[in-house]
Amino acid sequence: MLLKILIVGALAIGVMAAIRDGRVLRDAGLLSSCHAVTVNGKFDPTTLSCSKGRLDGFPNMAPKSCHLISAQPKRQYWRCDAPVVSSQAPNG
Repeated sequence: MLLKILIVGALAIGVMAAIRDGRVLRDAGLLSSCHAVTVNGKFDPTTLSCSKGRLDGFPNMAPKSCHLISAQPKRQYWRCDAPVVSSQAPNG
């Protein structure tokens, strides 16, 4: 009986950690995501392609000094003044 409780507890902690990380939700299409794209055959870190998430819709990149250049039903393209850092975690 105690073994079952420990297994269920470990699974619950694992699921909570995976959801908190956010990758599982982004990969499932529940959260929006952006990535740099190739423009005219060159990688351009200042042009982003953003996909719509089912839970949060499109991300608002305007506060990060980006300008919307194209909008489609499932994808938006943004041009930013500088490359946008993908990690929200501090580097310290």
